Amino acid sequence: MGHVLDGVRVLDFTQHLAGPTTTRLMAEMGAEVVKVELAPWGDQVRNVGYLKGGRSAYFLSQNRGKKSLCLDVKSARGREILRELVPKFDVLVENFAPGVIGRMGLDWATVHSLNPGLILCSISTFGQTGPLADRPGFDYIGQAYAGVTGLIGEAEGPPALPMVAMGDVMAGVHGLAAINAALFHRSRGGPGQHLDISLLDSYFHCHESGVAMISGSEGRFQPRRDGAHSPALTPLGAFKGHQGYLIIIAVLHQWKALCEVMGMPELLEDPRFKKINDRVKNRHGLAAIIEGWIARCESDAQVIELLERARIPVAPVLTLKEAMEHPHLIERGTVRTVTERGFGTFQMPGMPLRFSEYANDLELQAPYLGEHNREVLSSLLAYTDRQLEELERSGVIKAEAIAEVSTAAG
Repeated sequence: MGHVLDGVRVLDFTQHLAGPTTTRLMAEMGAEVVKVELAPWGDQVRNVGYLKGGRSAYFLSQNRGKKSLCLDVKSARGREILRELVPKFDVLVENFAPGVIGRMGLDWATVHSLNPGLILCSISTFGQTGPLADRPGFDYIGQAYAGVTGLIGEAEGPPALPMVAMGDVMAGVHGLAAINAALFHRSRGGPGQHLDISLLDSYFHCHESGVAMISGSEGRFQPRRDGAHSPALTPLGAFKGHQGYLIIIAVLHQWKALCEVMGMPELLEDPRFKKINDRVKNRHGLAAIIEGWIARCESDAQVIELLERARIPVAPVLTLKEAMEHPHLIERGTVRTVTERGFGTFQMPGMPLRFSEYANDLELQAPYLGEHNREVLSSLLAYTDRQLEELERSGVIKAEAIAEVSTAAG
């Protein structure tokens, strides 16, 4: 076996990010992933973001290791091909708005009758049921409804948006967890099943204590955004340093250690900071004291060294470029260098799931549009060259030209 999901075959109707995250991770674990792209243009992100050699860095990063089947699903022949393919697969993943996959003729009842062992994973913003289900949405829309956006930003200012796609990626990983559990259940004799994964559910799942706090106190205690410093535990936040900002977390037993490192043991008996609730109430005054100590140190590097020596969690707030150059991220393959046909060599996030028995990085390439039309239809459905040529002439399948120079993946 090349990896843990060798032998698992995935029919992938996903685009953009949430669904492609699920299927990309499955490809990284050895699954055979056939990406069905809607003719004539395919996945919309093929032309989004930074382009080089006619290829999108966004698309390449999210679709490595997949086979592209570009199909006109609006045609009767295209839909017939889909129905023929369903029995050949273990998993079908889609992230259309609820109802769209059904209009293609692949609703749960239909695919379950065609393949009782199939696992259908539907990923959407709001889920397949509920008052919001049929509304359009993306990552930040789910984040806003989940009560997450309202907790980000300065107390008196507007909410802030994180510049990473946390919801899309989380929903994709939640989808992967559900799929792998369903595959395990099926391996023990269970049936296929329909999995309903939403960005909203995934975001709401991140509230570690706020929901219970509001409910348990009958609304008397409510978490609110407070910018750079946590309103729940103190000191916990971003502190201004010499070259940038430092994240420092010195709660519980680490509070005493911080006072000792700063040479301010008197803070332990200061009525403003003696108890944890006092420190929370006076967190901005405490932050000013800590920043004053930082300013008296020689550098941020010295601050980090002193705190780490006392086992107090601390980190510099790195730019993305600085993170990409950090030796820890490079050594672990968290930052990965790959080479893609047409585009060339670039860095991307590495495979985050590590297995002791398998290599972490398989040699993969992202597909050109329709690159695997003939391979998929001939190998899975035994289509002849004559049939494939007719499908190409009639526009049922479509493919783009492939760059002449092919290079190995990193």
